[in-house]
Amino acid sequence: MRQTILRYVLGACMLSVSLLVGCRTAAPDDGGAIPATVRPMPDAPAAGAPGGSVAGSGMVTTYSGLRYQILREGNGPRPSSFHRVKVHYHGTLPDGTVFDSSIQRGQPSTFGLNQVIAGWREGLMLMKQGSKYRFIIPPELAYGSRGTGNIGPNQTLIFEVELIEILF
Repeated sequence: MRQTILRYVLGACMLSVSLLVGCRTAAPDDGGAIPATVRPMPDAPAAGAPGGSVAGSGMVTTYSGLRYQILREGNGPRPSSFHRVKVHYHGTLPDGTVFDSSIQRGQPSTFGLNQVIAGWREGLMLMKQGSKYRFIIPPELAYGSRGTGNIGPNQTLIFEVELIEILF
């Protein structure tokens, strides 16, 4: 009986350890944690915009396929998935067609990270407050095969995003 209990306890401990290892996060320079799901791939080659090569551009690809480039690095905190943020952004299709732009409207946008497409959520959690990044979001992290409005199905999206403020 005691051996059965010990095997059960040992198995539960091993399961707990394996779950904890799977939940690790990377510690950025400022001490804030970046979820493992949004970490850059180690030794990832520079990736360019669709249809062109931009070697040396500083473009980084995450495990999910999000590509990003740091245009300006801020020095504030990073948002988490439960935060609301204030941003300025400019969204285009690969052919340069603008489909949405808070910059053209002259008014920053405010929203929760749980209200946006997966590519935005992942990208914003990489940014420090005050940063400006370029995101190249593949369809599976955007609107996928359904599309929306003037964004067709299976469409790659390109955004320039400035993280103005983390609200709460």
